[in-house]
Amino acid sequence: MEVKRPDVYVEEMRNAILQLPETRSDKQRRLVLRTASRQLERADLYLAAVAYMELGDREAQRALNQLRTDLESLRRHLGERANQSTE
Repeated sequence: MEVKRPDVYVEEMRNAILQLPETRSDKQRRLVLRTASRQLERADLYLAAVAYMELGDREAQRALNQLRTDLESLRRHLGERANQSTE
């Protein structure tokens, strides 16, 4: 496996994301899905931090729980798509 410098990887990732979906290569599609999954993991960390703040607002907690559930569903969906693209 070729080891890439971080700046080269970031440039490759940026190019893949900026490509129109229908013009992406298989490699670019996998890269975009991996990047999206990482961003969702980061978003979940932020939501967990907000949940930990115990806002004391039932409606806010309900909305936060819904966001985390939706986020996990999307992450799972993208993971399945990434697995399909490698088969």
